[in-house]
Amino acid sequence: MDLSHAIAARAVKATLPDGTPVRVLPGLQAAALAREHALPVREVDALALDADILPGRYLRNFTAYSAAEQARLLRATAALVGLGGLGGTVLEILVRTGVGTIVAADGDAFEESNLNRQLLAEDGRLERPKAEAALARAAAINPTVTVTARAAFLDAAGMAQCLAGARVAVDALGGLTDRPVLARAAADMGIPLVTAAVAGDTGYVATVLPGGPALWDILGGSADPAENALGCQAAGVTVAAGLQAAEALRILAGRPPRLAGKLLVADLSDMTFETASLT
Repeated sequence: MDLSHAIAARAVKATLPDGTPVRVLPGLQAAALAREHALPVREVDALALDADILPGRYLRNFTAYSAAEQARLLRATAALVGLGGLGGTVLEILVRTGVGTIVAADGDAFEESNLNRQLLAEDGRLERPKAEAALARAAAINPTVTVTARAAFLDAAGMAQCLAGARVAVDALGGLTDRPVLARAAADMGIPLVTAAVAGDTGYVATVLPGGPALWDILGGSADPAENALGCQAAGVTVAAGLQAAEALRILAGRPPRLAGKLLVADLSDMTFETASLT
């Protein structure tokens, strides 16, 4: 029996929360088929989606994503630079949503001051590499996707290597010093860059397309970012990272970005969200 027929044979009837009948491929069946056919589980899930059979793991993603969009996510690669406050939460969302391959990097280790806001930070991980925690977290959440995390601070060449083959680059760096280097690497690779930052109660998210507005000419560069003076809280980081992940997922699913050439600013002190044009 070929794989397509085997997937159909092992699918079961189910319903979405709104009562819509669907066929579902349970995770245990997908894993068994992957072993039998020497394929990654994510590719078995993607083939199921090609036949409008929904992997059980992603059942609640519908109707946020069509079967074709979910398959596209599973076959996509995202680059994620930074695994701290923003990056840890973005990683969590991408892994849970089903982005098939995530290439990440962060040369930093956890310190006590990270515990107030960084999803990957735990008491038992202090002084341990953030990249190490990212790999463990991803494997615990969704072992069917492929995550690589390099424990290194990337130079221009390293950023280009990290972005190779990706459909989107996610800038989760701290401060402003290294962000223009990442932006140039993304532009050189011809891929969108989704960037975000948080200071105090305020965060911003923007998407920079190749050849688009030079965000860093507007914001400038500084070795002493605003977050050092204003602090950085969990609520603001989570909101900004959620918006950043949502925009990256749009791009990976094949939809047009909502924030291309725009800056979305969220201020939790007065619960306002404003969008400014960068052109």
